[in-house]
Amino acid sequence: MPTRARVRRFRVGLSATVLTAAALGALLPSAQAAGGGDGSDAGDRHLQRQLDRLVAQEDGPPGVIAVLTRGNRTRVYTAGVGDIDTRRPPRLDDHMRIASVAKAFSGAVALRLVDKGLLSLDDTIGTRLPAQPAAWHPVTLRQLLQHTSGLPDFSGSPEFQRIVQADPRHVFDSRRLLDFVANEPLLFRPGALYEYSNSDNIAVALMAEAVTGRRYEDLLKELVYGPLGLRRTSLPSGYLLPRPFLHGYDVTPPEAPEDISEAISASGAWASGGIVSTPRDLGAFIRGYGGPALLSPETREEQLTFRPGDSSEPAGPGTNAAGLAIFQYTTRCGVLYGHTGNTPGYTQLAATTPDGRRSLTFSINTQTSKSIKPALLARLRTVQEDFACALLKDR
Repeated sequence: MPTRARVRRFRVGLSATVLTAAALGALLPSAQAAGGGDGSDAGDRHLQRQLDRLVAQEDGPPGVIAVLTRGNRTRVYTAGVGDIDTRRPPRLDDHMRIASVAKAFSGAVALRLVDKGLLSLDDTIGTRLPAQPAAWHPVTLRQLLQHTSGLPDFSGSPEFQRIVQADPRHVFDSRRLLDFVANEPLLFRPGALYEYSNSDNIAVALMAEAVTGRRYEDLLKELVYGPLGLRRTSLPSGYLLPRPFLHGYDVTPPEAPEDISEAISASGAWASGGIVSTPRDLGAFIRGYGGPALLSPETREEQLTFRPGDSSEPAGPGTNAAGLAIFQYTTRCGVLYGHTGNTPGYTQLAATTPDGRRSLTFSINTQTSKSIKPALLARLRTVQEDFACALLKDR
C-alpha cells in the first residue's frame, strides 16, 4: 500500500500537542503489563524494557501493544501512548488498521470456500474471472494465495499513486483496482518465482465473489468473523476508524509526529489491506486461522505447504517461509504461523502456535518496512522474537 514517504506529500495537520521526537521518548509512559500471564517477574521486566527502548528510539513508534495469549490467559504489555493528545496508553480493544494481515483474512475466505467445494486451489483466473486480461488467465488460486502469480502490483502503478497523492481519501471502486495494471503483462511465469503483490488478494476476493454471488464483505462476516467470534472487526470503504482507535503516526524526526490515522481511504486497499480490527480480535483470528479450528485437515495441509525463504512484508521474526496466505516464522525458540502488515501509521504482527492454543499480536503505531526505516524494522523483529520466545516458553 502507499508508503510513508508518499503519505508525507500531504499534510493533514499536526497534532495540537507539539513534541519533538527526542522529547517524546522522554515523556512517554513506561511499559506496563496486565493480565494473567505465567511469566516470571524477571521475564516480564525484560519484555517491558524491550518495549520501552523501542518507543524511546528517535524514529520509534509513539506507542506499542503486545498481547500474549495462552489458552484462557492473556497478558497485555504496552509502552508509550495510543493517542499523543490524550496520552492514554494503547488498549486491547482499540481499533487499528491491520494492513496486510488482511491478506490472511482473504485467505481464510478462499480456503473455507475450498472446504465447501465452491472453489479449488487449481481454479484459474481464466475460469473464474474471464473478464480479466487473457495473459493472466493461467494463474491459479493457489499461486495467488502464495504470491507466485506474477500479477503486477496495482498499488505501484503510477496512476494509482497519482490519485492517492492528489486525494488520499479518494474512494476507489475496490472491485476495479486491478484495472490499474490490466495492460501490463505478468512479471514472470506463474509459479516460477515469489513476489509479494497486493493484486493477488484482490483477485482472491473477486474469485470468492464470483463463485458465491455475494459481496466479499458479507463472506467475511459469514465465514470468518462469525465462526471466530470477531465482534470488532470490519472492512470499511472510507477513511474513518471506529471509536476508540489506536492513533497511527508518521514519525520523521526532527518534525513532530503527525497523526495520519484517518488520512487514507481503505477502499484503495480492500482485500489486500483494508481491514480494521483490535488486538483482542486479531489474536482470536490468528489462533483460528493458523491453528486447526477453521479449516479441514486436507485444506490445512495445503495451506501449510511452505516455500522456504519467502517472507511477509515486512518480514516477521526469525526465518520466514510462505504458505497460502500465511507465513511460517522459525524463531530460536520454535515455530509460529502468522502474517505481518504495514501501512501509513501502523505495523502489525499476528502469530500463533501450530496448535492454535497460543498467540502473539504485536502492534506499533507507525509504519516500518525493509524500505522504510530498516533499522527500526531490525530492532522490531528482535523484540518480536523475544516475545515469541516468551509465548513458546514451557510448552
